Amino acid sequence: MRHAGIDIGSRSIELVVIEDGEVVVSRQSESGYNPVERVQELIADISFDKVMATGYGRASLEIAFDYPTITEIKAYGTGAATLHPGVRGILDIGGQDTKVISLNENGKVFKFEMNDKCAAGTGKFLELMAVSLGYQQNTLGLEALKGQEGIEINSMCAVFAESEVTSLLAKGCLRADIALAVHQSVCRRAVGMIKRQGLKTPILFAGGVANNACMIHLLKQTFGDDLIIPTSPQFVGAYGAAVLAGFL
Repeated sequence: MRHAGIDIGSRSIELVVIEDGEVVVSRQSESGYNPVERVQELIADISFDKVMATGYGRASLEIAFDYPTITEIKAYGTGAATLHPGVRGILDIGGQDTKVISLNENGKVFKFEMNDKCAAGTGKFLELMAVSLGYQQNTLGLEALKGQEGIEINSMCAVFAESEVTSLLAKGCLRADIALAVHQSVCRRAVGMIKRQGLKTPILFAGGVANNACMIHLLKQTFGDDLIIPTSPQFVGAYGAAVLAGFL
């Protein structure tokens, strides 16, 4: 039996197909303006017996294809606990929201907190800051690692933070130093959410921002080896959905 999981996020779509517990297909695409069409392209040449959709745009697949759906919280919880048995918490920083999820000793979700009211502390926030600093999105984290401490970004509102960045550049501050300060502000917000949630360790770092070298470095300063970085952090939700499809 082949089980598929599809995670439609605000920025990207992930597809995972598992067979006998092993991943046999994993694909990714930008969500674009028509995510249903992108999903059709992703699954065009593959076959599966059962499917489960999750993510920001899961309702569109329920309407278009009558696919069953599950919340991102449960999909990420299942994916993390299956990939890394014993994990007790999840930090998911995606394109549009940040989630902190607590798991019990059996790998079941029992509490979560979600920031989805604005871009603050999300991948979109970092993307906007990269543009303001004249960096490519995929190099922002590496450039930030070259920065020196001493600058602080006080606002987590994307609009006001952009003004702060512009002001710091006008004062002659180095771009790398500002980039580091941006990452430190995101890290402080994430750690604050984790502490409010009372997450136990180890903690799995998922989502697109888990590919950011500076964010990994900063979070490891707080959590050390108790921070787990999966091989493909953006696919955790899709993998969890594929696992849950097997119970349909």
